[in-house]
Amino acid sequence: MRHVVTDPKRTAAKRQGIGMTSQRTRERLVDQLIALGVQDVRVLDVMRSTPRHLFLDEALAHRAYEDKSLPIGHNQTLSRPYTVARMSELLLASCAAKKVLEIGTGSGYQTSVLAQLVPRLLTMERIEPLLDRARDRLQQMGIHNVVYKHGDGYEGWPAREPFDGIMVTAAPSQVPQALQWQLAEGGCMIIPVGNDDQYLLKITRSGNHFSKQKIEAANFVPLVNGLI
Repeated sequence: MRHVVTDPKRTAAKRQGIGMTSQRTRERLVDQLIALGVQDVRVLDVMRSTPRHLFLDEALAHRAYEDKSLPIGHNQTLSRPYTVARMSELLLASCAAKKVLEIGTGSGYQTSVLAQLVPRLLTMERIEPLLDRARDRLQQMGIHNVVYKHGDGYEGWPAREPFDGIMVTAAPSQVPQALQWQLAEGGCMIIPVGNDDQYLLKITRSGNHFSKQKIEAANFVPLVNGLI
């Protein structure tokens, strides 16, 4: 069996980044987020310290700190930093987010940000190679408060409900009813909804009633049924 020896100094240097992936570049991104209205200091600190370039192929790493969505394969994208920060801020401000479900692990970048902001995070992804890659990245980063599942986001995770918060990172044409009912009392869901004309929606549960508030325009890949 071949054993791979990891060089701690090399790993730390890769995480720190150089040039267009350096800490100075991350600081400029955080300044942009503040200018766009992101205010939560906890979110800004995590965005500042999280190495987004590690969640992209090396050919795209130099673009990691642009405020743009970028491809990650399988017709999926890495959400723009503003979107990640805004959705995280909304979730923290809207409910006591101690146990959170993320629908759409993708590259694992949003997962890594959330995992540093909430005590317990469960994440689901329908595309197994993306899930496996994200799990490896987060474990290498020392993030261990995440439970992973290869599953259909439309179904949620009934065996682990209720959730204080649910974040959906792909857009269904309508809100999946199963996800609403997996919210705890007082829980909230942040979800993009729509086809061509998408918007970010905040849903809050009170008993059997779900209040809905449109937040702002959104642009996400569609939420799709089934597993790959």
